[in-house]
Amino acid sequence: MKQLWSPWRIDYILGPKPGECIFCTMPREDHDRDNLILFRGKKNFIIMNRFPYNSGHLMIVPYFHTSSFHGLDTETLTEFTLLARSSVDCLGEVMRPEGFNTGLNIGQAAGAGIKEHLHMHVVPRWVGDSNFMAVMEDIRVVPEHILATYDKLIEAIGRHAQRT
Repeated sequence: MKQLWSPWRIDYILGPKPGECIFCTMPREDHDRDNLILFRGKKNFIIMNRFPYNSGHLMIVPYFHTSSFHGLDTETLTEFTLLARSSVDCLGEVMRPEGFNTGLNIGQAAGAGIKEHLHMHVVPRWVGDSNFMAVMEDIRVVPEHILATYDKLIEAIGRHAQRT
């Protein structure tokens, strides 16, 4: 058996777990950089995924707590879609990916990590971005520190999202 040491994870493992939905509590806080919130719209916000598939993995999240589209009004759904477009535009400008994976995992069976709160993923992709670690060892290598990516995206996301 192979071992991969990640001693920084022990704080998360042993630390207190949130009792409330993180997508509900984080926007109420005034710690956007710590919480990786890039943009706050009227009905939705854009946040970086703390456990990304690739650098620049973003999520669009409605403020309203619901697990399905049926809980969202038209204004929320419209802004939700426009912020997805803004996220693709921003990532295209800053990170220059060759493609994107976008989508929703609705329900646990679909792979939703936070199944109680609807959110859309926007993941930049590059040709050949799977290296031997992911293919052979089931380990994802993220090439840039998450706060360095945040700092690159924060200004550009504001420009693109303001157009919504």
